[in-house]
Amino acid sequence: MRKLRGKASLRLALGLSALLIVFSLGAMALQYRATAAELERRERSLLAADLAGLAALYDQRRIIALRQAMEFRSAAAPETGMLYLLEGKDGEKLAGNIDAMPEGLTPTPGEIDATDPVNFTLAATPYLGVARELRGGFPMLVARSRAPTEAALAATRAQILATALVLVALSLVAGWLVSRFIMRRIDRLNRLADQVAAGDLSARLPGPRADDEFGALERHIHTMLDRIGHLTRAHGRLSDTIAHELRTPLNRIQGKLDKLEGDPEAIAAVSSEIRGTVRIFDSLLEISSAEAASGGGTGLVPVSLSQITREVTELYEPLAEEKALDYGAVLQEGCKLLGDRNLIAQLISNLVDNAIKFCRAGDAITISLEEGPERHLLCISDTGPGVPAEAREAVFERFARAERDREVAGHGLGLALVRAIATRHGAKLRVLDVEKGFSIEIAWPKLPPDMG
Repeated sequence: MRKLRGKASLRLALGLSALLIVFSLGAMALQYRATAAELERRERSLLAADLAGLAALYDQRRIIALRQAMEFRSAAAPETGMLYLLEGKDGEKLAGNIDAMPEGLTPTPGEIDATDPVNFTLAATPYLGVARELRGGFPMLVARSRAPTEAALAATRAQILATALVLVALSLVAGWLVSRFIMRRIDRLNRLADQVAAGDLSARLPGPRADDEFGALERHIHTMLDRIGHLTRAHGRLSDTIAHELRTPLNRIQGKLDKLEGDPEAIAAVSSEIRGTVRIFDSLLEISSAEAASGGGTGLVPVSLSQITREVTELYEPLAEEKALDYGAVLQEGCKLLGDRNLIAQLISNLVDNAIKFCRAGDAITISLEEGPERHLLCISDTGPGVPAEAREAVFERFARAERDREVAGHGLGLALVRAIATRHGAKLRVLDVEKGFSIEIAWPKLPPDMG
């Protein structure tokens, strides 16, 4: 049922099928009513014709002729399904094929006509008839069996039910087939979207394009991806060129400063600024390199996430002790994945370094690694100043710095590099909602079983 709720195409197809069924059943109901009305009109017409003949004889020769006609017609009554009865003033049977007036049926004074016929049942058979009391006190009954009409209506109902069942079955099958056809086309687009989301801007849909709305959409998506790829490559080339071109003159300036004699403090300050600028460009190049490789498995090999995390944790332990931080780690062994060992170590180092940098004496830093149902979960939490909820997504942008960062030196590229490395490995970043401090969770994809 959950899968049914989740497929809009199937719901749409079934909805249209249901609408078709409702309209079809409505049309069948109207046709049934029209058939029933026509059969009833025919019954009344035949009954009226029979009564008209008897009325003509009665007008000419009164009771004698009416009695003779009823006796003659009663002989053929079993084939025609007719009831006839003519009684005398004292209630004795004068003519007809039944012995007495049916129970509950009272003749009304009047002429022999089909005005206001009544429905009644005799011996489990339904009838439509007219009961009159003729002048002189002679009760008379003429009725026509409704059994053929009821049988015809029953057959019509059975046919409508069978048609409805077939229509429902065909509609469900048609809805399912239409849904499958639409979902195949949509799944193609979803697979392409997943590849692009994973960083593969060169991904394209295979096969020829159909000459329909889906084909037009696929062509438009390809054109859009071509344009995005072109702009991304141009942006990457520009960033790389700027970084490369500026690093060289900065390094030359640094070399010349090292040879200068003068105010050591001034030279050291300028040298420090230059080295900081070079590190910015190095970080930009590293981010560009990681982003360029996103979505591909080239260069990734089986590595132990547990071992890398433990090594980085131990590396920063002296620095945490120096700042009097409550520093600890709970790491599950055996967590492996496809990755670049150096990049993963850099990601963890950036997060731990940030936590130590912003925490004050007495704050706590906790590093945990556990194997989840589908992914390895690495969580780095601290009880430092934290980041406002509205700024949590922005801290992963290049050169983004939260309010807490103003008092600490930095260039705002550390978390941007973290995101780029995570994307490179297909990992998912999530900033956790904690009461105090900053907590980030990275969900790493597990090593495929055939590579374990």
